[in-house]
Amino acid sequence: MTAPDIRLIAADMDGTLLRPDGVIPDRLWALLERLHERGIAFAPASGRQLATLQRMFGGVEVELDYIAENGAYVVRGDVEISSDALDPALVATVVTRLRSLVAAGELHAGLVLCGKRSAHIEDTGAVFHAEVEKYYEKLEITDDLLAVDDQVLKLAIYDFDGGEGHTAPAFDDLAASHQVVVSGQHWVDIMNATVDKGIALRTLQRALGITPAQTMAFGDYLNDLELLRAADWSYAMSNAHPDVLAAARHHAPSNAEEGVISIVEAFLDGDGDGAAPA
Repeated sequence: MTAPDIRLIAADMDGTLLRPDGVIPDRLWALLERLHERGIAFAPASGRQLATLQRMFGGVEVELDYIAENGAYVVRGDVEISSDALDPALVATVVTRLRSLVAAGELHAGLVLCGKRSAHIEDTGAVFHAEVEKYYEKLEITDDLLAVDDQVLKLAIYDFDGGEGHTAPAFDDLAASHQVVVSGQHWVDIMNATVDKGIALRTLQRALGITPAQTMAFGDYLNDLELLRAADWSYAMSNAHPDVLAAARHHAPSNAEEGVISIVEAFLDGDGDGAAPA
């Protein structure tokens, strides 16, 4: 079989590219150099903040593309490709509603305003703060989220009891006008209806003159579904959510087995496409 003409590779981070301990595998650094030599662009695609992704890949000399904030912010090198900020009225509605739900004991959760300049939180509880710091390099603590002056790209709710079963249903009514996405076991993200990783990947494809047939994408969770649909060469990690495993065209070894790197190395080495059929 003729090897695919891959020009762009997009990979989710947590549960996909990162090892279970949250660390980038050492094998990736040499692989990025090989991709650069072949003229293949690489894009981390994450719910994480742009500044966090740039720190994580700060030692890489080659230019990368970034799909940050679940697609609300797309950057090539240091050049913005697209951004999509929420209406301040919607932000205020979510802040107020979450405060009421928490006060009434209906949810045990904290909120992050994911701004273009910085992330912002009110709750400084140790567990919540430690969880937020994993994903947001630029983080400001405020007395009142309603007073924050920033372009808010995403609202990220951390549910201590599980986002899919608690927070997502509580904000399901917003799904008619906005994206309400379960992005992890504890995280639910609210964004504009025009935001998801797939829309972001298509925007990047257009900017680079690359087609879905020339695109490889990897993911493991529900916020990766649209990312995978935007790439003809879509891979679900073996540790992925069942819905993601069902949607992907191919399966990859788990993130614990550094599956993304193994598949890409096999492709570069000419060992077929490296894929296990879905």
